[in-house]
Amino acid sequence: MDTKTRMPTLFVPHGAGPCFFMDWNPPTAWNLMGRFLESVADTLPQRPTAIVLVSAHWLEPVFSVTTGEQPALIYDYSGFPPHTYELRYPAPGEPRLAAQIAKLLSQAQLPAQVDPSRGFDHGMFVPLKLMFPAAEIPVVQLSLRQDLDPQAHLHAGRALASLRDAGVLIVGSGMSFHNMRGFGDPRFGPISDTFDRWLTATVEAEPAQRSQNLIDWAQAPAARLSHPPRAEEHLLPLMVAVGAADQDRGRCVFTDRVLETRLSAYRFG
Repeated sequence: MDTKTRMPTLFVPHGAGPCFFMDWNPPTAWNLMGRFLESVADTLPQRPTAIVLVSAHWLEPVFSVTTGEQPALIYDYSGFPPHTYELRYPAPGEPRLAAQIAKLLSQAQLPAQVDPSRGFDHGMFVPLKLMFPAAEIPVVQLSLRQDLDPQAHLHAGRALASLRDAGVLIVGSGMSFHNMRGFGDPRFGPISDTFDRWLTATVEAEPAQRSQNLIDWAQAPAARLSHPPRAEEHLLPLMVAVGAADQDRGRCVFTDRVLETRLSAYRFG
């Protein structure tokens, strides 16, 4: 294993719907996050051979993977300008990699299924349009599990860690804060800061402690005000990225206050 070329794992914020591709109020709200996403490719040791993206917007009873050769886009947002429903991201799928992922999960005692008809939702195509705009790198999307069990998602990431040595980039796409009532409300600024400090300290802890803290994340300060009960799907992609990180240490690579709340991104390796 060459640690200089081994792919890192990432947890990135995907913003609000198609926010990077439309006017917003205030106009600069998502600018720094957009620039961060645009910079990611230049920080990698090499061009990924493929991308495995875990989206907060796909939940299934068991882990599921896309196997389509050219998945369509799913515009799973509403109330946005008409042109945002015409966005394109024609990245190819990678059926063989998808089958390998399902096999690795099954071997780890995690039931998995393949889905040849599932398209790419906005948790996938919105950030990847900024990160890899040419849409030339094959992408496989991995679902979350509906039970939202943090330990199962850490375990799933561990099952996929070996893919990093084959040049596969594993990306968790969600939000470090995701209480819809809190966005735009200044009362949630200190709340999001409190949870963000805990989350960053956890990510930067040694791996065993990091995993245990994430299993118990709901006990963290301001946790349930930042991710309400049964609505933590935007945090769970982080668990997969952490599991796939194995023993690699993590660090915060982006943070900004957006719509009165603190949002951060993390890298492992």
